[in-house]
Amino acid sequence: MTAGARAMLRRLCRDDRGIAAVEFAILAPVLLVLIMGLMDIAYNAYAQAALEGAMQKAGRDSGIEAANTSTIDENLKAKVRVVIPNATFLITRKSYSSFGTAAPERFDDANNNGQYDSGECFYDVNGNRVWDRDPGITGQGGASDVTLYTVTVSYNRLFPLAKLLGWPQTQTTTATTLLKNQPYQTQAVPTVTKICS
Repeated sequence: MTAGARAMLRRLCRDDRGIAAVEFAILAPVLLVLIMGLMDIAYNAYAQAALEGAMQKAGRDSGIEAANTSTIDENLKAKVRVVIPNATFLITRKSYSSFGTAAPERFDDANNNGQYDSGECFYDVNGNRVWDRDPGITGQGGASDVTLYTVTVSYNRLFPLAKLLGWPQTQTTTATTLLKNQPYQTQAVPTVTKICS
């Protein structure tokens, strides 16, 4: 190598112009992915909080005698869509005669395997003469009934970052509340019957 070539190589090694641009090019994608990921997580937490707040109000409003559950559900959707404009909803209500019946129907476990088997006696809570893991009756129920109110919201994530991280592009969040309807009438409680088949 000639002396001029060596001198030029030494000048190039000492030259630090443009190094900030190279460092930025290396770090910028990592920082952008980190910022977008944090914003996505924060947005999902905010969406969950908005859903739970709207749902608690809707649940309380549903428990009064003159409640129109369709109107209440539409109001809930409107409140959630302020935060999540492209949201789709799945809303369910199941009613029970008391908090204690919001569980699988009791049964006599004859073979001690911990699960209901055909032919074992059970205590029919909802009057349908079939053992139910969930004995709830679809709908708001009547006076003094307990209602399990569930709202599931699906929406697209803020950024297309999800594909890079292996996350689904659609986010789903669910809120549930168990509320007692007001005692505006005498409660119609089904008789619990022991059934053996």
